[in-house]
Amino acid sequence: MKKKSFEYFVKARRVIAGGVNSPVRAWKAVGGKPVFVSHAKGSKIYDLSGKEYIDYVLSWGPMILGHAHPKVVEAICGTAKKGTSFGAPTQAETQMAKLISKAIPSIELLRMTSSGTEAVMTAIRLARGFTGRDMIAKFDGGYHGHADSVLIKSGSGIATLGIAGSPGIPSELARLTLSLPYNDMDAFQKAIERYGSRLAAVIVEPVAGNMGVIPPLKGFLKKLRELTIKNDIVLIFDEVITGFRFIFGGWQNLIGIKPDLTCLGKIIGGGMPVGAIGGRRKIMEKLAPTGDIYQAGTLSGNPLAMSAGLTTLNILKSKNNSFYVLDEKTDKLCRQIEKLFITKGIAVCINRVHSMFTIFFQQGPVFDYCTAQKSDTVLFAAFFMAC
Repeated sequence: MKKKSFEYFVKARRVIAGGVNSPVRAWKAVGGKPVFVSHAKGSKIYDLSGKEYIDYVLSWGPMILGHAHPKVVEAICGTAKKGTSFGAPTQAETQMAKLISKAIPSIELLRMTSSGTEAVMTAIRLARGFTGRDMIAKFDGGYHGHADSVLIKSGSGIATLGIAGSPGIPSELARLTLSLPYNDMDAFQKAIERYGSRLAAVIVEPVAGNMGVIPPLKGFLKKLRELTIKNDIVLIFDEVITGFRFIFGGWQNLIGIKPDLTCLGKIIGGGMPVGAIGGRRKIMEKLAPTGDIYQAGTLSGNPLAMSAGLTTLNILKSKNNSFYVLDEKTDKLCRQIEKLFITKGIAVCINRVHSMFTIFFQQGPVFDYCTAQKSDTVLFAAFFMAC
């Protein structure tokens, strides 16, 4: 059934580094060969052999309306007929900025980018330029794109300087990033006491997704907000995954915490490459051309991405109860999965936050990177390949 995909993977490896344009697509971690997708519609994707799969990945989030939604396709096609890129402003960019800033009150000004990684890069540069400080802090297991400053692993202690997470990242740059345990308020407090006056920013996924879905413990994000305000540190929420996933807005809307900067992506592009950074006017005005902190992008605010994103967001806004329905369906699915494994005598811990969930093959609880690593990854790989 997967023979055609395997054959094409062999061909791809001859001309594409690793045969894929993003490492996770190679399925190396689960020991298999990737399925090459032919097409998709609604909740289903189809491989080169025509085999049908239920898609629980949603292109990692953007396809919240399902694949090839007729209104989104119509919007993209209509825009393409007028031109796909101009290198000049369009009305759609302003419309997108208005829609997002109205949905997420902490965003007073916004700048579009072409990816979440670009948005994070900009947020970090902006925070450093605004504060005049060089260091930043992130959390173990959190992923904020592949920019040098955030592709960092934790050091040997709770409040030690980071080490490079990939060859090609200078150790001098890695030492400007702290990587701290997620959900550990004491560790964060100690890091602030030691490095607070040198920290430009703290960046966090308000709901962790990269290490599996791990929600913030009660009071954790509130403590981050309190200490960053007290020490004049820019708080960055990476809502590339969580933005418009649970509510028409961000996770910050649900918890009532306003970060200084927010990074967005995925859903706001409706399946097209997109990213955005927004936040306090006082900080955002530091970006060129009004300020002297440089950022640019030839395809930022691309017409196709704006049309797909605007259509997706307007559909979600008009059917706001769809978030509740999606939450209910995910809850039912998770309970049935858990019941199935219990009847088989297999230990699982399912972490769920609304429509995001992860099956950890262990007793649990899973609340940070260290506890996530205790899962049976061999069993997960077998489960993944069976699916």
